[in-house]
Amino acid sequence: MLKNHKYLELIISLQTIFISTMIPIFITNPFSSKYRDILDLPITWQVPILILISVIFGSSVVIKAFTIYLIIGLFILPIFPHGGSLGYLLTPNFGYLIGMYPLIMITDILYKKNKLYFFDFLRTGIFAICSMHIIGIIYCLLQMLYYRQMDNFFYSLGSYTFGKIIYHFLMLLPLSLLIKPINYFKYRS
Repeated sequence: MLKNHKYLELIISLQTIFISTMIPIFITNPFSSKYRDILDLPITWQVPILILISVIFGSSVVIKAFTIYLIIGLFILPIFPHGGSLGYLLTPNFGYLIGMYPLIMITDILYKKNKLYFFDFLRTGIFAICSMHIIGIIYCLLQMLYYRQMDNFFYSLGSYTFGKIIYHFLMLLPLSLLIKPINYFKYRS
């Protein structure tokens, strides 16, 4: 049975997962005088937020919240980045959603540490993101082998992994700015 504060952490985690899935990432060009010079990254805030709440709340709460998110997305509402329903199981995107579980468990290593450090955060974050993409690639490969559509595999590999992994790595840098406040609030004695 969960304690009351764990229920609160679960609700906060679930809400942040919902919200982060719907918000794309835009970066303005600071070297341009044009107001409209905005770079639209092909990712949402979902992966960085999952890393952040896993560091703050731990994997047990975030895995429960992400499982509820998957159940709602598959059976109730189309809340995934590109839709929802049981048909989402047939898309390569679902493999990357499954890959979020190892991402959460790997970032739990940071939750269990007594203090966060910059390079530990980057190293663990890169390893977690790579594991998520490896699970997505394996799911996509199995799917393409099953349907005998290997010509689509390289397209999926390019658009879902190589087109996004660098941006996921880059999003670790703004998250690393939160290391000091997390250390202050979480590990102060």
